[in-house]
Amino acid sequence: MLNNLTQRLSRVVKTLKGEARITESNIQDMLREVRLALLEADVALPVVREFTARVKEKALGQEVVGSLTPGQALVGVVQRELADLMGGDAVPLNLATQPPAIVLMAGLQGAGKTTTTAKLARLLTERQKKKVLTVSCDVYRPAAIAQLQTVTAQAGAEFFPSSPQDKPLDIARRAVDYARSHHFDVLLVDTAGRLSVDEAMMREIQELHGALKPIESLFVVDAMQGQDAVNTARAFHDTLPLTGIVLTKLDGDARGGAALSVRQVTGAPIKFAGVSEKIDGLEPFDPRRMADRILGMGDILALVEQAQRQVDIDAAQQLAAKVKSGAQFDLNDFLMQLQQMNKMGGLQGMLDKLPAEMQAKAGQADMNRAERDMRRMQGIIHSMTPQERHKPEVIKATRKRRIAAGAGVQVQDVNRLLKQYEQMRDMMKKMKGGKMFKMMQRMGGMMPR
Repeated sequence: MLNNLTQRLSRVVKTLKGEARITESNIQDMLREVRLALLEADVALPVVREFTARVKEKALGQEVVGSLTPGQALVGVVQRELADLMGGDAVPLNLATQPPAIVLMAGLQGAGKTTTTAKLARLLTERQKKKVLTVSCDVYRPAAIAQLQTVTAQAGAEFFPSSPQDKPLDIARRAVDYARSHHFDVLLVDTAGRLSVDEAMMREIQELHGALKPIESLFVVDAMQGQDAVNTARAFHDTLPLTGIVLTKLDGDARGGAALSVRQVTGAPIKFAGVSEKIDGLEPFDPRRMADRILGMGDILALVEQAQRQVDIDAAQQLAAKVKSGAQFDLNDFLMQLQQMNKMGGLQGMLDKLPAEMQAKAGQADMNRAERDMRRMQGIIHSMTPQERHKPEVIKATRKRRIAAGAGVQVQDVNRLLKQYEQMRDMMKKMKGGKMFKMMQRMGGMMPR
């Protein structure tokens, strides 16, 4: 997101090398580039003006201390101001109320509201161990109720059934009674959307809000809408006392100005961001870490947290114990390593959280090729018999031809996989002394259970 801003800042930083301090003359180029990049990213003009004015005021005359260059010092100012623009500190979901905590989901049709409701149910169920119930009050869109039921099942939460013939207010009240009597911690209410803001929609959601008195009212907005997203958020905020914003599709090729504008325009904090289409693709929004990513500094902390949640540490420790005992690292183990990487979002998902400099060195073409190679390797291993996976040394010419045909690849692809496997097996043998096992034990102690 906001790659233009990252690239422009990088160019300007280079021009400021050698200066002893930041002055009005050498900051003008920087601010011009920032202003253009923000406008291209579809950030609201008043927000751009206020932002650049604050950066100029705080940067002018700032001494360049230690080993910092003026460019680096200026980027530090921009980073802090970007984070403040998006809200400063992360604001968590407030569930501090008598159960069930009711969360009202609002937004236009097509913003991803129903899917986001299920993603939030998954996040609360998996990470906060909450007992979550979802309900759909959308009696207008065909299959809206069935869609929420399906994605709620994927999320591992419980769904409260409703019918298009029911009134939204009646559905919501019954869901509250059910959640209360069955001791649910959280009730997520998915409301109807429209293609645009209209009076009937606003009146209905006002009635729902008045009857339910939710502790959280979240507005789900598509980041790819750009300036329209901000205008829609403002309209909803004028109607409802919104407590937070959820930005969807931040993983797309959006210009991303909504992330920089919506907090400033509505006053409501951004609480979550949709980072992938998968059911676990919703993350708490942290303005400071997002500012780092916009400026090409990466988000290593997010990568570590993702590893803690998604890497199967028990399987990793079993592999470490197996290697330590002297047992052979086989193709089943190799496949497990590839699958663990898939859980992390693949190579691209990991690369997106690394600093821009490292991303540039990797190259998009190389990453795409590496992703394809990983998928091909998994397909090849799946085409093998259990004996071949356990004892790769039995795979000779005839078996290679059969495996290649089964996986839809060439024999040389099978040879390449076996060579890569042998390299990893040899590396594992060198770790036999127990260093890897101790490392896995330490990791296990840090991982949440």
